[in-house]
Amino acid sequence: MASLRGNWNYPTAVRFGPGRIAELPDACKALGMKRPLLVTDAALAKLPMIESAVAACRSAGLACEVFSDVQANPVESNVTNGVSAYRRGTHDGVIAFGGGSALDTGKAVALMVGQTRPIWDFEDREDRYTRVNVSGMAPTVAVPTTSGTGSEVGRAAVITDVRDHTKKIIFHPRMLPSIVIADPELTLGLPAKVTAAVGMDALSHNLEAYCSPSYHPLAEGIALEGMRLIHDWLPTAVRDGSDIEARSHMMAASLMGATAFQKGLGAMHSLSHPCSANLNTHHGLTNAVVMPYVLSWNRPALGEKMQRLAAYLNLPQQSFSGVLDWILELRNTIGVPDTLAELGVTSEHADAFAKQAFDDPSTGGNPVPVTVAEFAQLYRNCIEGRLQAAT
Repeated sequence: MASLRGNWNYPTAVRFGPGRIAELPDACKALGMKRPLLVTDAALAKLPMIESAVAACRSAGLACEVFSDVQANPVESNVTNGVSAYRRGTHDGVIAFGGGSALDTGKAVALMVGQTRPIWDFEDREDRYTRVNVSGMAPTVAVPTTSGTGSEVGRAAVITDVRDHTKKIIFHPRMLPSIVIADPELTLGLPAKVTAAVGMDALSHNLEAYCSPSYHPLAEGIALEGMRLIHDWLPTAVRDGSDIEARSHMMAASLMGATAFQKGLGAMHSLSHPCSANLNTHHGLTNAVVMPYVLSWNRPALGEKMQRLAAYLNLPQQSFSGVLDWILELRNTIGVPDTLAELGVTSEHADAFAKQAFDDPSTGGNPVPVTVAEFAQLYRNCIEGRLQAAT
């Protein structure tokens, strides 16, 4: 097996490989940090990996403290409280450490410590990012502990607005962490169900980026190889959580998905965001459930692309049906529910969530335009288990 280790500078500096967490203090010092604030979630904060990371930083002379008031699907108060902790401790940088929620919160804290406007003023619409006081932003080191969101190489944070129960994307190009420590050993303890859910999140990012009609050949190529890694390694990672080779390739695939989706996302994410914002469903798992329904809906626009994908993955049928069959079989193998009904989404939610899905920023990247009424139909398809193509 080739050495699963490398130093990458795309889209940012990535120190990839087993054991690289030992370089965390050096990464902080490289960015001029002396008093980093480590942002993580409450569950992770209790685990030895956080204790070890803090101890390593302190042994290297860094006055590292922990902020862990971070919930799944983070909300504004998580960010506000993090900013207060940052200022109270006179910190000079952020270590965003954890899954997507912790990474997004850490990046948002690093943004907001230098702002006077409310966070919603920086939502990813029009040119609102130009309102940011860039000089006040804090440097960030990102340390992912799951292989799904790829938030460690993203320029945005997804924060739930509790006022209207919508997920909003907070964006600025400088939110991209300056250094990433991508150590697959940190994912070895992930339970099979979590590994499956976050792995399918990575697949949704790569697949939707690949399907997006916008022109970005670089991102499309990355997405294609990301899907091959998932095809080859996700079942192994779920079946044997101690397989470091599988964990490494899945961590790379997660990075690739988030790098690729600057090309665009689509209706999988549009449908998923209202579910997690209103019902607190797991984002990756929700993407996994809706995936075949959205793919089927988009079938009229994807024939040639799915043929190319099927050929690259060496599927038995090199066609749209071959890709759909693979996804259905993969979901069944790793234990993904068949319908949104199994996540608590009901027919009553369909009409209520449809407008939120239509307004979601991801909708613009879908290869087939979707109306509010069609989003309601898509929700019903996902609830009732009906694969249907757009007409």
